[in-house]
Amino acid sequence: MAPKQQARIDGQTFEYVIAGQGAPLIVLINGAGGPIEGWFRVLEPLSALGTVFAYNRPGTGGSGKPAVPQTGEVIVESLRALLRRAHLSPPYLLVGHSLGGLAVNLFARTFPDEVSGVVLLDATAPEDVSVMARHQNGFQRFAQRTLDSLFGKDELGETEHVSHTVGLIQRAGPFPDVPLAVVTGGKPAMTWATPAQALAARAEHQRGLAALSPQGKQIIASRSGHFPQLTEPEVVVEAVRFVTERLTRPSS
Repeated sequence: MAPKQQARIDGQTFEYVIAGQGAPLIVLINGAGGPIEGWFRVLEPLSALGTVFAYNRPGTGGSGKPAVPQTGEVIVESLRALLRRAHLSPPYLLVGHSLGGLAVNLFARTFPDEVSGVVLLDATAPEDVSVMARHQNGFQRFAQRTLDSLFGKDELGETEHVSHTVGLIQRAGPFPDVPLAVVTGGKPAMTWATPAQALAARAEHQRGLAALSPQGKQIIASRSGHFPQLTEPEVVVEAVRFVTERLTRPSS
């Protein structure tokens, strides 16, 4: 791993790493609670393609606890400010895993001129949020209540504001016409606890993510569940390469 650095923005401490050099500027956006170390199997090979930036959102790793509610606009604006502080100028190739996919979706729609391409890794689609809540079973609700009672509910945490973030995406502008790769795990997690209707809906939503851009493509990571960057890092690197190659193609 590249050496970690820190920056303080509006009273909030952020931890980040930068590896590689040159274009494109690849920005890795974790899922909820995911640390920088979750990228350790792809960071080095991606740094051979360009400059790679990864960071810990508030409450993770060496970043400070969140000082304000982590809604979608707060996540996007703090990321933009952190990139500026690190002297990394757009456009960015955004790579979002899991819940980080919502942040990427909102970023691309809100600041399309700052985004050159997108890669989504088993990412949350806006439609997933209501479907999964509707199909949540008794065991899952009990487990969540137990965790909340043991550790307390983080009222400022991003998972508490997902519905708000989805609303922002729905009201934002269109997704830009940029190269897009959607990597979907071929072995969905917790199939034993998830109704077939929810699994089918999520599979459809993954195809919908790939259709956000005319330049979109879905890639199935056949041996992976929710973390293809750990189980099939070569698939993730190839997905990023797919996007980078389209960025360097001469326009017809």
